[in-house]
Amino acid sequence: MELFWTIVFGLLFFALLMASVALHEVGHLLPAKLFGVRVPQYFVGFGKTLWSTRRGETEYGVKLFPLGGFVRLLGMYPPTRPGANQTWLQRFADDARSYEWDDIRPTDDGRLFFQKKTHQKLIIMAGGITMNLVLAFLLFWAVLGGVGTYQPQPVVAGVQPCVLTEQRECTASDPLTPAAQAGLREGDRIVSFNGTPITRYAELTDLIRRNLDGPATFVVERGGQQVTLPTVNTIISGVRDDLDPSKLVPAGWMGLYPQLAREHAGPVGVLRHMGQMTAQSAVALAQFPVKVWNVAVDMVTGQPRDVYGPISIVGASAIAGEAAVQDAPVLEKAAMFASLLGSINLFLALFNLVPLPPLDGGHIVGALWEWLRRTAARLTGRPDPGPVDTAKMVPVAYAVGGFLLLCGIVLIVADIVTPVKIF
Repeated sequence: MELFWTIVFGLLFFALLMASVALHEVGHLLPAKLFGVRVPQYFVGFGKTLWSTRRGETEYGVKLFPLGGFVRLLGMYPPTRPGANQTWLQRFADDARSYEWDDIRPTDDGRLFFQKKTHQKLIIMAGGITMNLVLAFLLFWAVLGGVGTYQPQPVVAGVQPCVLTEQRECTASDPLTPAAQAGLREGDRIVSFNGTPITRYAELTDLIRRNLDGPATFVVERGGQQVTLPTVNTIISGVRDDLDPSKLVPAGWMGLYPQLAREHAGPVGVLRHMGQMTAQSAVALAQFPVKVWNVAVDMVTGQPRDVYGPISIVGASAIAGEAAVQDAPVLEKAAMFASLLGSINLFLALFNLVPLPPLDGGHIVGALWEWLRRTAARLTGRPDPGPVDTAKMVPVAYAVGGFLLLCGIVLIVADIVTPVKIF
């Protein structure tokens, strides 16, 4: 029965992911129509059409492989400039251009994407990214602001008595932890560390980590009085890097456990949380090709998956399904579900900012480059150079698209053969 519900909730999460993709494309569709661009097609998925309907001049539908979606904006490529040199790149661009221009009619003049003003192009192409960011914000706000999350407090919940090596229980020969040496007790509220006032546990963690093996002096509130504890030295240990959790970095360690309390965050707290996740996602994006290669190597050699490595939407759906059947309150499981969906929406927004076609960032860069050329020409008294021939970037789009397809296949196969184990 547990397997049944895991599959059900996994499929539900997959459907919500596809809804996020569909809304991403709506983010392009609505401003395109607002600015008068002709939009022949809006589809979720790729490949053979399973269902479609026409509303006005736009065909809406679903295709066989639900691994993305697209909005077709007419006139993405400007016409060939008269007298253009027929290089291999020009011929390649003209071949790509001819497919689109077969559908362009004289009545479409003024309604083509390349004819629009720069700010209109930017709004259209950034619409999908904005939609994912809004979805991520709303999901995180529902979790952090509505449900709340358990956050560590600067109050001691417990102290690890000794520095453990391979065994799980302390022996008489094991050295005491710095927290035990200092005499920290359950219920102590930490007031300062090495003279620095402490109001949040995150501040304490940062100070301890940066202290490495230096001297540490705590002032705690105990029994209504402030007590200065004996000075000890923190121990250097390996901890997860804040921006790259797959990497261990040297940091100071005390051996204390904080109390947890449910906290609710407002919009500013949600934005702060998204900012931290954005920094982590940027690091993950920079390492994406290497991480995918490592996944492939681990799969072939039979090594366990890195829980901090990339996963496909199949893997994310499987994790969501497993999370939904864990022995936890329904509200907590719903929050975990929403947090995972919010994280993926945030990653999709950042991923689409990569300045390479066919991603949204590639089209944004093209629009900005066109604006810079035209502005420079106007300021120097030269004639308008006209629109940038983005069709010449089609080979790059094919290369990037092929690479992403290959990465997607590798990750999907890995998520089936050697799935990430979190629970």
